[in-house]
Amino acid sequence: MPYTLKRILLTIPTILGVAVVIFFVLRVVPGDIVELKMRSEGAVVSQEMIDRERANLGLDRPLVVQFLDWGAGLLRGDLGNSLYSGRDVASEVFPRLALSVQIAVMATVVGILIAVPLGTISALYAGSWFDYGVRIFAMAGLAVPAFWLGMLLIMFMLNVFDWLPPLNNRPIWVDPWGNLQQLIWPALAVGYRFAAVLARMIRSSVLEVLREDYVRTARAKGMRERIVVVRHALRNAMLPPLTIVGLEFAFMLGGLVVTEQVFSLNGIGRLFIDSVQRLDFIMIQGIVVVLAVLFVIVNLAVDLLYGVIDPRVRYD
Repeated sequence: MPYTLKRILLTIPTILGVAVVIFFVLRVVPGDIVELKMRSEGAVVSQEMIDRERANLGLDRPLVVQFLDWGAGLLRGDLGNSLYSGRDVASEVFPRLALSVQIAVMATVVGILIAVPLGTISALYAGSWFDYGVRIFAMAGLAVPAFWLGMLLIMFMLNVFDWLPPLNNRPIWVDPWGNLQQLIWPALAVGYRFAAVLARMIRSSVLEVLREDYVRTARAKGMRERIVVVRHALRNAMLPPLTIVGLEFAFMLGGLVVTEQVFSLNGIGRLFIDSVQRLDFIMIQGIVVVLAVLFVIVNLAVDLLYGVIDPRVRYD
């Protein structure tokens, strides 16, 4: 079976497993959204009205029937309706997901642009003052939380330039400059940590590859150092860092909750927290499934890039 087709087929049971697990796990979580919604702020509601509302929402049906109904909607691209607001889940999730994905993409680009040259040069000059500087940079990036760095960035821009990023979110296709003014700061804050992780991995991988026999052979043949590093060392050292890129990007999609709060961004993380507080498990299911699909797509892209970088991966 071709390598690409095999990797694509493996995504199907993964997504199906996530859908089954998240559906049944949420049904055993304590709490009742109907009571939370109808008896909020001390409202007095009879049990009969609560039971009637549960029947209207379909929560009185057997779990298997509810799952089959929800699964059939997923196959049609329908994530259902929120139990709290009654709005379509997709209309709530995708606009906020676009914001979180843009921050994750920008942070990934920032991290790669910083980490690849720093990690590579650090490996080429291992033990030098530059190498120690990169290692300190990486350790600081791992130690400093992204949300705290974001707060420092905001305070710096306010005190030095008397400027704050705009609070109203403008899509990049409507106002590119205003969009970048708002999102570049959270991207820098998150991208710094990403760059720290990636730079350490690139340094270790390049150091390991530089000790291989084929690199010494290339140098012995009189090849220019730039060709040896770029064509032989760096390309063969990219598989482990590529794995880190895929994992960190997928992590950022759901791990930007605090950063979004600091920068007043209405992203997918904030929606997830609000849904958990409201016990809106239909919304939670939709968010988790969408994030799972994105996670699978990112990992599939990484697996396919393995085959592009190293043709040996395409063969059993």
